[in-house]
Amino acid sequence: MTEPWTDERLRQELARHFGHAAFRDGQAEAVLAVLGGSDVVLVMPTGSGKSLCFQLSALLLPGVTVVISPLIALMKDQVDALERKGVAATFLNSSVDGAEMAYRLDGVRQGRYKLIYVAPERFRNRRFAEALEQADVSLFTVDEAHCISQWGHDFRPDYLYLRQAVERLGPVRVMAVTATATPDVRADIIRQLGLNVAPRAETVVSITGFARPNLYLAVTRCPTHRHKFARLVQMAEAYRCGIVYCSTRKMAERVSALLEGDGFKPILYHGAMSDGERTAAQERFTAEAAPLVVATNAFGMGVDRGDIRFVAHWDIPGSLEAYYQEVGRAGRDGSSAWCELLFNYADVATQRFFLDGANPSFADILAVWEAVRRACEKEAVTCSVEEWARLAGVKNDMEVRSILGLIERAGLIAREILPGSRAYTTRLAPSPDPELKELKRLAAGLDEKRRIDERKLETLLRFVDHPGCRHEYLLNYFGETEPGRACSTCDRCRRKVPEKRLPPGEEQWLVIQKALSCVVRMKGRFGALRVAQVLHGDRDETVARHGLDALTTFGLLADMEVPQIRAVLDALQAEGCLTVSPDEYRLVSISARGRQVMLRQCDGFAMAWPKEPGGGRPAEAGAGRPAGGGRVSARAPAREPGPPKDGEAAAGEEPDHAVAVRLQKWVRQTAAIRKVEPFRILTKQTVAEIAAARPASLSELEAVKGMGPVKVQRYGRQILDVLAPPP
Repeated sequence: MTEPWTDERLRQELARHFGHAAFRDGQAEAVLAVLGGSDVVLVMPTGSGKSLCFQLSALLLPGVTVVISPLIALMKDQVDALERKGVAATFLNSSVDGAEMAYRLDGVRQGRYKLIYVAPERFRNRRFAEALEQADVSLFTVDEAHCISQWGHDFRPDYLYLRQAVERLGPVRVMAVTATATPDVRADIIRQLGLNVAPRAETVVSITGFARPNLYLAVTRCPTHRHKFARLVQMAEAYRCGIVYCSTRKMAERVSALLEGDGFKPILYHGAMSDGERTAAQERFTAEAAPLVVATNAFGMGVDRGDIRFVAHWDIPGSLEAYYQEVGRAGRDGSSAWCELLFNYADVATQRFFLDGANPSFADILAVWEAVRRACEKEAVTCSVEEWARLAGVKNDMEVRSILGLIERAGLIAREILPGSRAYTTRLAPSPDPELKELKRLAAGLDEKRRIDERKLETLLRFVDHPGCRHEYLLNYFGETEPGRACSTCDRCRRKVPEKRLPPGEEQWLVIQKALSCVVRMKGRFGALRVAQVLHGDRDETVARHGLDALTTFGLLADMEVPQIRAVLDALQAEGCLTVSPDEYRLVSISARGRQVMLRQCDGFAMAWPKEPGGGRPAEAGAGRPAGGGRVSARAPAREPGPPKDGEAAAGEEPDHAVAVRLQKWVRQTAAIRKVEPFRILTKQTVAEIAAARPASLSELEAVKGMGPVKVQRYGRQILDVLAPPP
């Protein structure tokens, strides 16, 4: 009889195989579940030890463990590490030549390896599939399992064939691991792999949390590439060891060249590089003391380096999952790391291009299908995605890649990838359906997928403009709720003194209801500043043209100043009562929660009431004291700390003249871009007033002498970004 697995026995095996005295959170539970015969979906933050869970399970189970991994570099890193521990492991991918591949396949048949790492497309290869069926597979591990979900941020069609592989292998345990899976994606992973289907037991879903409090999260608005590069150089000089993510190969090459011209020696990495070039880049990254990598999202899954001190996003990623995964490659050793997104709204166009590529039109689907049908009518054809795009007359290569996967899933073609090749051999399926019923059904499903992808992009854009804690926003998105959290490790929390969230008093309730009612009546067509002006009763050409002075809410808060009203609106947005459109117009609308609050139907509602005039303490919310009369003080609290280094924040007050120098530089740059005199942006006196006041919010900035609603609306966010401490 086999001795039952206990926590103590498992710790002994951990020490024997990996030299660790204790497990991290969630590891032991996941391993015990697999050893007990269950399938496991494991969600664990980047750097928390997901790999150890399936590696230790593999060593304690009989037979072989197959690990499906999306990246060649990741396979090599993990196999090298296992071999150093004396574990028999290998990988099979396009970097292995024919003779070596034959030797390794023979080893698979003979049971020579304990762990076998393969890319998902390897299951298209008949020789590999036949060899694996002869092996004694006990554990089937899907790494980066979010790639199997069409609702995930990094969907890869090749992952969809893993269910068939599991079914062919018989009663094999499955472990699916990822760092970035929302509840919907977790459910889709289970469905796509055929788990929770009799006779399989109920899948164990293990979630250890998404919090990464050692990461400092910041967003900086950059009007030009010159601004981005200046900020990037500051980060590279301050932290040295880091990753710069770009959306496209061309941009990665451009940023790498700029850094080289400035004296850095960056490592370039993108998917269009040859296998040899990527391997060399990965080896440099591993070997150098402080590597600086400029890469697309092709770099990073499974990065096994703990001392990455910064991650910069030159371009906005396509989803919050992608952002979380990429910043998660920093600070894996637990020490502080700086993560900054350099935001320009124009960059969103690139993500919309990718969104089109992942969700092709039916006309393009038919064009590619006709090109494939004609080319493969007599014999199989081997060619690249780029060649198929040329034959079909479709310009977007990414779109063609998606379409080929769709056509294959519809059963119209079969594709196989040969060892050492990145091109597929494509042949027509026997008797393909002339009416294309399945293809039409799959294409119809793209409409829903497009809506989901667009929602993901909008969610990320809301993250950019979110006035509250960035860590809290991420945790809420992934299903962890921590209301009222203030972290001190994001740009939002460091820009303000933490304030108590308390139930509003009666007079404050009246202000809240009037403000929300005005937002409803303005029908989401205006920004927060215009809402505040209407509530204050300001008349100008825009107000008259749109008939806003005829609204019943016009002038309802005439006893409050516009900056104070705006501060209330910001606070309501922070509480989820208002939403802001994810575009350059920042249009304000009421949320479902906001409607409940407006009707006083939201039990337990509390908020941090804006500061009283004169810069004093916030009014005690329960005291019923309204925020009316007078102007908000322009002077902000003492300057927030700079970015963290090794767990500590920089101390000390920056002199006013240093802030003024930064502001004046921004004024000159902005004036040059707009082709106007600098004083038309800000006068020197206004620059001095801002430098002295250190405003931490738009409402405080508007209260500075020389500023006003128009300048705040046009330049406010940029000025606050300039005032943010440089890294």
